[in-house]
Amino acid sequence: MPLRFRLNGRDKQILESTDLAFLYKLVRVMKNPKTKFNEVDFVTKGEDYLFNYVNNNVGGVDEGRRNFLKGILIGVAVTTVAGIVPGLRVLIPPVQSVSGFPKTLILDSSGNPIKASTLPVNSPIIMVFPYPLQNEINFLLNLGDENGNPVEVPPTTVVVPQTGDKYQFPGGVGPNKSIVAYSAICQHLGCTPPYIHFYPPKYVNISQVTAPEPNKLTVQAVQAAKSAKVPAIIHCDCHGSTYDPYHGAAVLTGPTVRPLPTIVLEWDSSTDYLYAIGAVGVPTYPMSSNGVPSNDPSADLDESQFGASVGDKTEISETNPFSS
Repeated sequence: MPLRFRLNGRDKQILESTDLAFLYKLVRVMKNPKTKFNEVDFVTKGEDYLFNYVNNNVGGVDEGRRNFLKGILIGVAVTTVAGIVPGLRVLIPPVQSVSGFPKTLILDSSGNPIKASTLPVNSPIIMVFPYPLQNEINFLLNLGDENGNPVEVPPTTVVVPQTGDKYQFPGGVGPNKSIVAYSAICQHLGCTPPYIHFYPPKYVNISQVTAPEPNKLTVQAVQAAKSAKVPAIIHCDCHGSTYDPYHGAAVLTGPTVRPLPTIVLEWDSSTDYLYAIGAVGVPTYPMSSNGVPSNDPSADLDESQFGASVGDKTEISETNPFSS
């Protein structure tokens, strides 16, 4: 008997009985220690891994079976099916959405998943990744103290100077809760790297005031870092805006009147992988002009402004702005 559900007074067929039997068989094989399904390979290789796994352990994958599996991967009735066939939830696609934001695996510049435990602390290298749309670039930072030891970044309340509004910054993630991500587009007038970037502790000093662009700090930025007792900052050379990466990219110096938006990260301790799963704060510049923060900044999902969604994977690009 095919699997059906009732919607608006009508029966809708989800699965043929042969498909349901196939899924039960697949789950049994996946749970068998001798033929265990590798979730890490599935995340990184996607449908190719699944097709090969099924072909080797369940039976041949003809065009009909391939299309059926593709339907599962793109979410066709997957929640209903996963509730009926225990163990199938592993096949729910990595692109999951909360208010439209995808769950996106962060890859290094070689296309491999970034391991949180190997991310350099206080790296001078600008590491940016697009999320949630292709033209929304964001810093990935592993924050530390003056001695290069990772620092736990706690949740905190961030104030938007423009409006006085407040929102909650979720804090860092990773084995030391030291990894954070912020928009790499300055909230003042939209300058991007290398003109806005992270300054590690060794570069936050008065000698940097005479450095060439894009590594020039203002006296106000150095003083603000000292007053806030933070060893490192995010600073924009274009007009001098400075942000505190240890406290939700809060504003340290103007002319910006808005903090950098936060990209919410998730750390999978079993794989050491990092995922981008959402955003909090004001929207990405220039959609943030009213200075109103939101837990669901839908303006960040405007494809006419920022391009298409990055989907289930996004890749880091790297640049070293410092000459020494």
